[in-house]
Amino acid sequence: MNNYLGVIIMAKNILLICGSGASSGFMAANMRKAVKKEGLDYKIKARSEAELSDYADEIDALMVGPHLKAEFNAIKSRVPENVVVILMRPDYYAILDGQGAIAHLRAELGQ
Repeated sequence: MNNYLGVIIMAKNILLICGSGASSGFMAANMRKAVKKEGLDYKIKARSEAELSDYADEIDALMVGPHLKAEFNAIKSRVPENVVVILMRPDYYAILDGQGAIAHLRAELGQ
């Protein structure tokens, strides 16, 4: 994908994790809708926390469910240093607000 200056922009690979992958799956679906609406090139997947090591080397950002706050530092240590790791906020996560999650993600990515 090229931006308006003709610079190649690579898709951002985003992984959401929660305990079992269920709630993050619903959030990911809503985030994909928001991304499509905004015209962003983000590839969003949701998996359980146990599957993190299968995807850690393929992602640009990791969004962690707020209920995993106690494990956040341990989770963060399991991904490469170049991966942006974000603890999702309960305000948008509880209502599965994909637009709110994308706004948080973009702020953390500096976009």
